[in-house]
Amino acid sequence: MDKIDINKLINKLEATRSRNLVIVDFGNVEKWKDSLGWKIGIKELGKLVKHLSSGKKFLRRFYYGSDYGPKDSSFNMIPWSKGILEKAELSGFEIETKRVKYIHDPNRTQGLDKKCDLDVEMAVDIIAERENYDTVVVFSGDGDLAYVLKYIFKSYNKKIIIFAARDHLGKELVTLKEQGIIEHVLFAEDFEYRLDKDRFK
Repeated sequence: MDKIDINKLINKLEATRSRNLVIVDFGNVEKWKDSLGWKIGIKELGKLVKHLSSGKKFLRRFYYGSDYGPKDSSFNMIPWSKGILEKAELSGFEIETKRVKYIHDPNRTQGLDKKCDLDVEMAVDIIAERENYDTVVVFSGDGDLAYVLKYIFKSYNKKIIIFAARDHLGKELVTLKEQGIIEHVLFAEDFEYRLDKDRFK
């Protein structure tokens, strides 16, 4: 998709932004940098999302884990984790979070792996907010969301747009696009000029 087509789509979504729900799975988005070669800036993401959904903050939802470190007794969030959530809030997002779990994994260098899956929270919100939107824009290529997206389309006739990186798009979502359930699949690579936090350096 070139810049002209991007601007046409954004203008189209901007006209309906009071009825658009945006779901940002930042744990998924953060992984895109491995194939993109650049990091998606939260501030830049917030600016783009405000074109897609505005007015009601709860229609711009940002999902990311709160990392307090491996000790269950800790009440101090790790600075980088706190920084991400603070940037998201300053960028106009409604924050949805829960504590990151540390799981013992002998295959890891430090013997621990981190887990914080917010798919259930996203699925519940997509259904719970159904009266407040006509289109849902999902910033995630996670195929685990396919079931709820198929449900919201078939049961409530909602329009669905997926925003992902080309190498991070689940086959389940590809199938939904082929079936006409997903209206558009947008790729982060085409939006680099809007989303790369280092683009002005």
